[in-house]
Amino acid sequence: MEYKEFLTQLQKRIKKDKQATERLSSIMVKVLREECANMNTVSVKGFGSFEPKKKLEREIFNPATGSKMLVPPKIVLTFKPSTSVKNQIKELKPNE
Repeated sequence: MEYKEFLTQLQKRIKKDKQATERLSSIMVKVLREECANMNTVSVKGFGSFEPKKKLEREIFNPATGSKMLVPPKIVLTFKPSTSVKNQIKELKPNE
C-alpha cells in the first residue's frame, strides 16, 4: 500500500478531511521519530509497539573491489504487533 492509499483509507475511517488526516499522520510520525531518537519504546494500545535498536559500527568487505568499508552505527526501528493484531491477521489468512 502506498502512502497516498493509506491516507485515503485512514481519511474514510476517521471521517476527517484530507488536511486533518495528513496533519494527524505527520504528528504521529514526528512523535515516533523524536521518542525513538531518544531510545524510548512507543506503545500503541491494541496495535503494538515500536522499539528502537542500535546497530553497531561494523566492517564489510566489497567483493567487487576487494576493499573493506566501515558502516557507521545507526538506529533501526522495529515493530512488534500486539496479540490482538496477530490474531486478527491469522483470521484473515486463508487456511492452507
